[in-house]
Amino acid sequence: QVRLVESGGGLVQAGGSLRLSCAASGSIFRANVMGWYRQAPGKQRELVATITSGGNTNYADSVQGRFTISRGNAKNTVYLQMNSLKPEDTAVYHCYCDITRGYWGQGTQVTVSS
Repeated sequence: QVRLVESGGGLVQAGGSLRLSCAASGSIFRANVMGWYRQAPGKQRELVATITSGGNTNYADSVQGRFTISRGNAKNTVYLQMNSLKPEDTAVYHCYCDITRGYWGQGTQVTVSS
């Protein structure tokens, strides 16, 4: 059973930075794709960023140039460095990985105050 554990969320002032981490355990396979999605209150879950096993990245327009996704040296770990945070970045951030099928983490709250 694959399990994803996220960490690194919290409360930060606008303009500040946070780094999210996610580790997926329970599989001998390397994830094809890992990524981050977010869901704000009353809104649908949306893509933030993804990264493939080959290092190709994809970002939502709203975070391009401010957020950086990377994979760790340990198998099936992914990070999201978030800089220049804005109040509209406030959401629950969920880690995602594709290992034969998709898996989701429980999420970590990010709150950006103005």
